[in-house]
Amino acid sequence: MDWIVGIQRAIDYIEDNLTETIDYEEAAKKCFSSSYHFQRVFSILCGFTLGEYIRNRRLTLAGRELATTNAKIIDVALKYGYESPDSFAKAFQKFHGILPSQARSNGSNLKSFSRLVLKFSLEGGTTMKYRIETKPALTLLGYKKRFNGTPYDSLRQHQEGDFFASTRAFQWMLKGMTNDKLSDYCVLSDFDDDGYDFYIAVTTDNYERNNLYNSEVTGIDFMEKFGFEEIVVPERTYLIFETEKTKMPIPEYFVMRKQIAAEWLSNNDYQIINAPELAVYHWGIVGGYNGRTIEIWIPIEKK
Repeated sequence: MDWIVGIQRAIDYIEDNLTETIDYEEAAKKCFSSSYHFQRVFSILCGFTLGEYIRNRRLTLAGRELATTNAKIIDVALKYGYESPDSFAKAFQKFHGILPSQARSNGSNLKSFSRLVLKFSLEGGTTMKYRIETKPALTLLGYKKRFNGTPYDSLRQHQEGDFFASTRAFQWMLKGMTNDKLSDYCVLSDFDDDGYDFYIAVTTDNYERNNLYNSEVTGIDFMEKFGFEEIVVPERTYLIFETEKTKMPIPEYFVMRKQIAAEWLSNNDYQIINAPELAVYHWGIVGGYNGRTIEIWIPIEKK
C-alpha cells in the first residue's frame, strides 16, 4: 500500500510541475526508492517510460492551450519545456498529427493523453518461485540492436522476434564458438526514455574471443562484418525467476516480468540497480523440445 501511495504522490508531483523542470530524484523520493528503480518499475507497470508520460502530458496541455487561448506558439513552446519553435513543432506534429499553427483551426483534431490515477485493487494470491543469487563475473560475445519503447510491452516482442529471425547467420556463428550449446543470453542495457540496447550473446572461452579476427585461425577474413562485441557483466546479485518448462515460454516470460514488478519489486526490501538485465534462454535439448525455459536475472540491491 505504501508503494501505491508513493507512486501516486510521484505522479502528483509531476503533474504539479509540468511547466517546470521535473527532478526525477525528487519524484522517486515520493515512493521511497531510487530514481533508477522508480523509472524502471514505472515503465514496466505502465507500458511507457516516465519521460514519455511527461512528454505526452505536456503536449496534451499545449494542444489544449493553443486551441482555447490566444497564446503565442513560442510562449507555449517555452512554457512546456521546448527551447525552440522548431523542436516544439516537430514533437507537436508527431503527437497530434498537425502543426501547432493548425491547432486553432476550426474542427482540428487533437489528441489527449490523460493523467494517471492509481486505484487500489487486491492482487496477488499467486505462487512465484524465485531465488536471490550472487553470480560471478560473466564475459559474453554477442551483437546488438537499439530497441524502441520499454522492455516488457508488445513492441519488445515484435522487435525481438524480428531481430532473431533476421540474424540467423550471426547466431550460427556464435553457436560455433560457444562453450554452452544449450543456452543463449539476451542482455538488456543502457535504458533511457527512448529505448534500450538488446544483445543476443553466448558464453565463449578466451581462445575464441582472442582469435576472433585472426584469419589464420578462423580461415576467413570477414569476421569484423558481424560486429560482435565483448560484453563484460561484473559480479553482482540477481533476483532470478524461471518460467515453467514448455514448448514456447516467451508469452509466460512477459507476463511473469510484469508480475515481478507489480507484486515483488513494489513490496520488498530490494530495488533494481542501474546494470544490465539478463534473460537466459535454455533453448537447446535440455528436457526435450517441450522443456524450454527462460531465466530472468534482475540486478538488485538492498534499499
